[in-house]
Amino acid sequence: MDMQDNGWDSSATGWLAAIGEHGDFSRRHVLDGPMMARVSGRGFTTALDIGSGEGRFCRMLREAGLDPIGIEPTAALREAAQARDPAGRYLDAKAEKLPFEDSSFDLVVSYLTLIDIDEIEAAIAEMTRVLRPNGALLIANLNSFATAGNWRRREDGADYFVMDNYLEARAEWASWSGITIRNWHRPFSFYLQLLLASGLQLSHFDEPLPQGGEAFRTKRYRRMPYHHVMEWIKPGDNRPETE
Repeated sequence: MDMQDNGWDSSATGWLAAIGEHGDFSRRHVLDGPMMARVSGRGFTTALDIGSGEGRFCRMLREAGLDPIGIEPTAALREAAQARDPAGRYLDAKAEKLPFEDSSFDLVVSYLTLIDIDEIEAAIAEMTRVLRPNGALLIANLNSFATAGNWRRREDGADYFVMDNYLEARAEWASWSGITIRNWHRPFSFYLQLLLASGLQLSHFDEPLPQGGEAFRTKRYRRMPYHHVMEWIKPGDNRPETE
């Protein structure tokens, strides 16, 4: 496996077509609501969106009154974000080496990007570094149960989910809708241990249920946890409300 090529450059066109202007099922019907609920009314002003892609969540943050910056190493996605949001700020940078001073942001967001990052230890350290005291790291990620398995079908036509090799961290290729990208499976404990070791404190956790959308997809999302949402606070005086 060529660790320098994660597939995003060649998949950008397919991704833009698949994600559209408003996002896919998991974003629109599972994650957007819980993610924005952790943002709205909290007093955040500055935000950093890690792996901002075509800029959809940055635009949502601005609509909520924040001043977001998006970082995105895939040129075609970054250019699409800038074209859709001419007043926005979208920079060519990676999570593993953020071009910002310490304590620069009230809020750092990783919206379905942890699975794309090779040097995750460096990335979490950088996200923590650029957070201000009392700031929040807001994460939506593919659940590790989901990345360790897949749906299969019995002879009678019933679907069931199979999970295997859960404790083995590995990078695997996934293909759909003209997109072929490399994602990481890591045990959930790996992420938790890494975030705890960074000095962050867990303030919120959820495995959100789908709200609306196609019945077939909704049924599957209710049968096994595809995603989770976590919020981690960087300790400091006068902590903001977390619930």
